[in-house]
Amino acid sequence: MNPYVVFLLYMAAILGFVALTLLLNGLLGPKPAGTEVKLEPFECGATPVETDNVKAVPIKYYAVAIVFILFDLETIFLFIWALAAKPVTGFMLFTFGVFAFLLVLILLYVYKARLLEGVTEPR
Repeated sequence: MNPYVVFLLYMAAILGFVALTLLLNGLLGPKPAGTEVKLEPFECGATPVETDNVKAVPIKYYAVAIVFILFDLETIFLFIWALAAKPVTGFMLFTFGVFAFLLVLILLYVYKARLLEGVTEPR
């Protein structure tokens, strides 16, 4: 069977399952009544309900989150490359070398910029 047909059948099955799940949830799921409190905006300028527990997230955690997402995406691309590299050619090894070199450069930048030290310091 053609691989494209298999892929399209797989996508149709996934989309069909999602559609069926959403339809059943809409038909059989609970339907809460919309009260005034429920329809109020949660954030975006609304007054917080509890002012004692509202704390801003320190900016250093955003850098860690960006670095995590970056390395997570690179790991996914590495797995995709490993699956696609059935006949390992010189070009494939070159692309892997460039990819690994960029990964090491980013790791060195994270180390030099001390992005993780502010998060791992004891309080």
